[in-house]
Amino acid sequence: MARDLVGYGKNYPRIRWPNDARVAISLVLNYEEGAEQSLADGDERNERLGEFIAPRIPPGLRDIGQETTFEYGSRVGAWRILGLLEEYGVKATIYACGRAVERNPEIARAFTAAGHEMAAHGHLWVTHFGMERDFEREQIAKAVKAIEKSSGERPVGWYCRYAPSVNTRELLLEEGGFRYDSDSYGDELPFWVEVKGKRQLVIPYQLDANDFRFFNSPGWSEGGDFWNYLRDSVEFLLKVGKTEPRMLSVGLHGRISGRPGRAAALERFLEYCRNTPGIWMARRVEIADWWYENYS
Repeated sequence: MARDLVGYGKNYPRIRWPNDARVAISLVLNYEEGAEQSLADGDERNERLGEFIAPRIPPGLRDIGQETTFEYGSRVGAWRILGLLEEYGVKATIYACGRAVERNPEIARAFTAAGHEMAAHGHLWVTHFGMERDFEREQIAKAVKAIEKSSGERPVGWYCRYAPSVNTRELLLEEGGFRYDSDSYGDELPFWVEVKGKRQLVIPYQLDANDFRFFNSPGWSEGGDFWNYLRDSVEFLLKVGKTEPRMLSVGLHGRISGRPGRAAALERFLEYCRNTPGIWMARRVEIADWWYENYS
């Protein structure tokens, strides 16, 4: 996990996407509901990161408000987003937590039946950066097993909650079934890294074009700011993409963008993408395949 502050540098690669698209857009639905920390599930504490954090629940008591807010994402929100993707013929990547899909195999099968990619997002929705090596290895194996059993598809992509440990990439290579990871926010194109003498493909992710902004950016309007930010991001990259095609990751959550006012913004964005030339709507595995075939 050595730092690289140079990257592609001044001579940014002038790659080609399929059909000479100027920007590849990767829609990601983070499916975490049921994998968050909860005393009701035998975890040591309740999840604190969410939309409604009041009042603070005393230690040792269940946070039923938080639990049911997450339940909205699996009961309603994820299905609404799935319906919008189907309406617009868009395939997404699902960042799936193992315990989440174990508890709702119906939606896991719906994801794969609709042609969406299942990628591993850990077994639990917890940070990996402080995990001991052997425990992290176990968590990766649990995630793969749970996602494959629930959805019928073995994940070939990986993304931690926020940040990996210094061991994560080595463990992914050791596991042997991953074609890429997205544990980087450091670029606008995929890139190769060397891990123990082997190469690993990194398809970077983004947190700015992500509906989590509703939680950590007070003042953002329910739909307008999100839609405007996504449109502006695409239009700027379309201009850049005349000579240097790039990619944009858009992160969604059922408990966030599945809400009606935000789903309307997502619908508007999907309509915009459908009517705008130069866009390739791609699952991350398709981006990985393209990179392996053309830039390995």
